[in-house]
Amino acid sequence: MTKRVLANDGIDAAGKSLLEAAGFEVITDKIAQSELADKIADYEVLIVRSATKVTAEIIEKSNLKLIARAGVGLDNIDIKAAGLANIPVVNTPNASSRSVAELVFAHMFSVARFLHQANREMPSRGIQDFKELKKIYSEGFELTGKKIGIVGFGRIGQEVAKMAIGLGMEVLLYDYKQREFDVVVSLAKPYQAHNFKITLKGKGLDEILSTSDFISVHTPGSSEVISKQEIAKMKKGSVLINCARGGVVNEEALAEAILSGHLLAAGVDVFENEPPTNDVVTSLYNVSLSPHIGASTAEAQERVGIELAEKILSFFQ
Repeated sequence: MTKRVLANDGIDAAGKSLLEAAGFEVITDKIAQSELADKIADYEVLIVRSATKVTAEIIEKSNLKLIARAGVGLDNIDIKAAGLANIPVVNTPNASSRSVAELVFAHMFSVARFLHQANREMPSRGIQDFKELKKIYSEGFELTGKKIGIVGFGRIGQEVAKMAIGLGMEVLLYDYKQREFDVVVSLAKPYQAHNFKITLKGKGLDEILSTSDFISVHTPGSSEVISKQEIAKMKKGSVLINCARGGVVNEEALAEAILSGHLLAAGVDVFENEPPTNDVVTSLYNVSLSPHIGASTAEAQERVGIELAEKILSFFQ
């Protein structure tokens, strides 16, 4: 009997093709969150990204054999309910790390050279006020030689560290046990033969916050990690980057710190509510913004799709 897979938040064509070649029926028509519990019984596999919430009600009404998360975090899936129903949950922890890390640096370069501001001003003022804008935006700075504090050293945090090392930045790693971590930097093609290892020693959070020029957060889940207290400890004139999860950084405290001048700027890809229910962060002039696109590159989505398909095929085999 053909097994039906609901890819409710979509799946890359490469992964879809692998599943269909193995005899699976893959449905990519999205079912609204409010209707999913009533319709889920028709499927054996459910694939989601971050948009769909897999609640206990959905799980209880399902005939699912497997739940697959296209991404790293599992906070949108009721893991306890899945366990009680004996439904395994798999994810793709490796596929999108590089893409998220690159977005971190996109935001860092943007605020360092005021690109997020210049891109707003140039369309309306680029002709008549060119010299004035040139003067305003000529006071940027280089990333080389700056300190980046990484809070959360999983796969994405490690990718951020590797890129920072390549840029000549000093990497400060938060680890409450202050352990040592080996980071292997592998150069991209055609330089893959040149790999080298660097050992980083974890430091206390207060030291990371007070000495770093950039703080990049990569903790799992959506629990608040950077509150008003942590922001107050950050080095004056530093930059906070959140490409992890909405809710990890207190948005009100972040806005207050930027408006007061305590923080120079921020880069924000994720929000406490998506779409945001207010403009606390989105209205700030000195914030580089993106709409939760960290893992959304063509390369990452292809890797995610293939990895998901392989895990689903392996499960049923």
